[in-house]
Amino acid sequence: MVERSAAGEAARLRIVHGPDAGLDVRLPGAGVVVGADTGCDVALRDPAVSARHVAIAPVPDGFDVEDLGSRNGTFLDGVRIGRARVAIGATLHVGATAIQLIPAERPHLIEPSTAQSFGDLLGASRAMRSVYALLERASQVTSPVLLTGESGTGKELAARAIHAHSARRTGPFVVFDCGAASEALLTSDLFGHARGAFTGAHAERVGAFAAADGGTLFLDEIGELPLALQPKLLRMVESGEVTPLGTQTAARHDVRIVAATHRELWREVASGGFRGDLYYRLAVIEVRMPALRARREDIPALAAALLARAGVTAPPTGTGVARLMAYGWPGNVRELRNVIARAVALAPGAAFEDMPILLAPAAHHPPSPTDGVDLDRPWADVKSEVVDALEHAYFERLLERHGDNLTEAARIAGLERKYLYRVMQRLNLSRGLRRDRD
Repeated sequence: MVERSAAGEAARLRIVHGPDAGLDVRLPGAGVVVGADTGCDVALRDPAVSARHVAIAPVPDGFDVEDLGSRNGTFLDGVRIGRARVAIGATLHVGATAIQLIPAERPHLIEPSTAQSFGDLLGASRAMRSVYALLERASQVTSPVLLTGESGTGKELAARAIHAHSARRTGPFVVFDCGAASEALLTSDLFGHARGAFTGAHAERVGAFAAADGGTLFLDEIGELPLALQPKLLRMVESGEVTPLGTQTAARHDVRIVAATHRELWREVASGGFRGDLYYRLAVIEVRMPALRARREDIPALAAALLARAGVTAPPTGTGVARLMAYGWPGNVRELRNVIARAVALAPGAAFEDMPILLAPAAHHPPSPTDGVDLDRPWADVKSEVVDALEHAYFERLLERHGDNLTEAARIAGLERKYLYRVMQRLNLSRGLRRDRD
């Protein structure tokens, strides 16, 4: 979990596109001047940038941005600005350069929960107990939550568990799929519409936001939301108000937002595919759901629970369990559920060791013989171990070389500091975490 401290304490700007892409600058309270002149605080090599192009200073609720009379202008969301108060996470465009405005952040480590389940989420691994610890805390507040992770890792179950353990448990839990329809239909489904608002609108429609009044709105696959709708969603999240299509009157609703995506939204922000201000507004509490291959010790318990739901009370044993443990699970828990359901359907009444465990053949493709690896082991396992070892060695040496300075290490690696911190948590690289807490 990351707690955000006041902007101005350690806010940063990062060049995400242009000749100086990857440059990361810590913003002092007085701000910086950005331009092509070597005397500027941030000197850019972009020939389309003026000598003294723009001044940027952090303030408690965002950033003060002032164009310094540049010849090509300073742009925010395609609009040329002179002087403006810019929201946290926004991306400015000067010449051919994109500058992302990043708020301060301060890591706060949370001990894993002692629970072995949370709602319908199941697993006693440390990875899952760390998730439970975050979900338990998220349930006690009303701040927006962003759930990330691969498809099939249980993001909707996590959202439902947050709702069920919150003070809103008696209110509605509304699921809205941001990638399910066209932009026009998404607008109507999310915000609602009045009768006659458009062709075919024969009756008034209550949008998902209004339907979730007093409860929780789960925005599934938020990364698929069209860019044009994101400003409207941002206003809705910030103000709690929505204006249905075909009306001029805004209605206020008491709604808690939980969003989910399989995308790395911070990468989408950097590339311009997702608004930074919306990302930071949704990710007040960000929880990453671990892949099943990262918590293999949970597989027997998960398989037993899935078998029990299908009426098979005997615990899974034998070579079938070994095959489940060795498989890579690209589809995560959802794929495990389907494999168990298929096995029960093909061998009704049989003991687990006699059931056909049909796994995707791609997961058993052997590595190249030239790699010098153990060819008797599944490819997914070998690849995972090699990648894990490479990651651990790379980041451990990177931190050592740069004296545990996360900002400098992230800059050299070409990564967001926030992302590097998460990698360190996952790899248990405590040296950098200790330095970051000090």
